[in-house]
Amino acid sequence: MKRPITSTQSSVPLTKNYPLFRFIGGNVVSFMGDQIYLIALPLMVLAVTGSPVSMGIIAALERLPILLQPMIGIISDRFSRKTLLLIGDGGRMILTGWIGLLSIYGNLYLWQLSIAAFGIGLLSQVYNTAQFAAVPSLVNKQELQLVNALNTGALQTATLSAPAIGGLVVSLYHPGIALLLNSFSFLIAFAAIASISLPFHHSQKSGKQTMLHDLKEGFRFVVSTKAILFTNLAMLFSTFGTTLLLTLLVFHLKDTIQLTSVQIGWLLSGGGAGAIAGALFSGFLTKYFSYRNLLFSAAFTGGLSIMVLSQLQSFHSLFAANMAGTCTVSILNPCLATIRQRLTPVRLLGRVQATSRFMSWILLPVAAVSAGLLADLTSTGTAIFIGGAVSTMASLFYLHPALSGNAAKIKNEQQQAR
Repeated sequence: MKRPITSTQSSVPLTKNYPLFRFIGGNVVSFMGDQIYLIALPLMVLAVTGSPVSMGIIAALERLPILLQPMIGIISDRFSRKTLLLIGDGGRMILTGWIGLLSIYGNLYLWQLSIAAFGIGLLSQVYNTAQFAAVPSLVNKQELQLVNALNTGALQTATLSAPAIGGLVVSLYHPGIALLLNSFSFLIAFAAIASISLPFHHSQKSGKQTMLHDLKEGFRFVVSTKAILFTNLAMLFSTFGTTLLLTLLVFHLKDTIQLTSVQIGWLLSGGGAGAIAGALFSGFLTKYFSYRNLLFSAAFTGGLSIMVLSQLQSFHSLFAANMAGTCTVSILNPCLATIRQRLTPVRLLGRVQATSRFMSWILLPVAAVSAGLLADLTSTGTAIFIGGAVSTMASLFYLHPALSGNAAKIKNEQQQAR
């Protein structure tokens, strides 16, 4: 009987790992499209409804598939991750192109935006879970921290230029044109993934188990592995706070601060510069600081930056605050990804990532609706300030002793978790 695959890490030197480079390249291109989408979608909602509550509803629909994450994780562990990546890119290409064309021809309504937002949110969850689970099969385990930092840095290069391009396109042409560019970016990413050979991780054992058993196995592993559990709890509250910011940021900058679309694009691109710096420094910082100290400091600083941003009025000060916030987020993300990947067996990667996302993001639909309601009752600035306060307090979870060690200590915890 053929034995199931348990380890498929690459033995190719990192500098010659061309499939990895194509994989990251496809992610970067699609992520560039996403940054254009982040500008175009709120402006479309503003044009169709003029209501921050409507933006909150649309944002909530886009995040609602978070509730399906446990099932998505099981699918990622049972089926071909390459196929799931292709479905994610192909489906988002169709939906963004559809909305872009409707907007250009003046036939766009709120119900169509709602359908597209939910579909794009669902496909993004499928793609992101499969992507996370696929990375360890493309690199050596000891290179995971470096590759996660490089991947985050490469993705954030998209935020350096794409928002400015998106703002310029919206200003000179039409938000629908921006979404057509987004659709084209997914086509390029689809082609990049199609050119890569990814191993199929399905095991014969999983085929004999029920999906409920798989679901419980993923949850049990996350709850018993304290380093993963407490980072998830921190993310549960910090993402609630940052969702208040992300849902209202373009509205706040456009309607309250009265920035132009071009200025908004440049401000978000400046955030990309901060994100690149954070991603590149994260690998260096983990050599000298424990995960506990590094994650706490970055999360605490990031929360404060949101609170400060909510009170600012000038373009230059907003630019600096946004850059500081994105820098701290990009320090966090590679560390969190590495902790999960190092502590999790290959066969559980999809379920652990999906379970972690479910635990971390379950409040996102509530946060998105709350953002619109808070902004309507008070102001966009007040709602963003509340989000920053929640994110700042969430950093306390990172002080748990399970995160006190460096990479070597976390590897020891891996052996204990097994």
